[in-house]
Amino acid sequence: MRKNERMKIVKNCCYGGFSLSHKAIMRYAEIKGIKLFVENNGFSGKNYYKVDPKQYKECSEKWYKEDGNYKRINAKDWYFSAYSIERTDEILIQVIEELGKEANGDWAELQIVEIPDGTQWEIDDYDGIESIDEVHNSW
Repeated sequence: MRKNERMKIVKNCCYGGFSLSHKAIMRYAEIKGIKLFVENNGFSGKNYYKVDPKQYKECSEKWYKEDGNYKRINAKDWYFSAYSIERTDEILIQVIEELGKEANGDWAELQIVEIPDGTQWEIDDYDGIESIDEVHNSW
């Protein structure tokens, strides 16, 4: 490891919790080549993002084919969720760097933190405010 190598991690800096805006989710999917089908709940005004299981490996593993048709094992597996994205995902980081504050979802203020490569870390959460913690350090 070179002396100055750093790892980037996304964290939330305000009460509420990690979430991405609609624009950020759509940009993430565009870069990853994932076709999302947007559904609006209507009641809550929240968007849900359906995924074509043939395009998205993580979803297609939860599908099976019967009589030439794909069928879901569990209906929730059809949906894309920003919460399943690794916080070190290079595309997630790219989207946040591109969009800045426009990447923030409801009640979120996302920040990219750099820590030394090879550091064992975890996300600590207090009412949605997150810190990236190591045994002896917090960022």
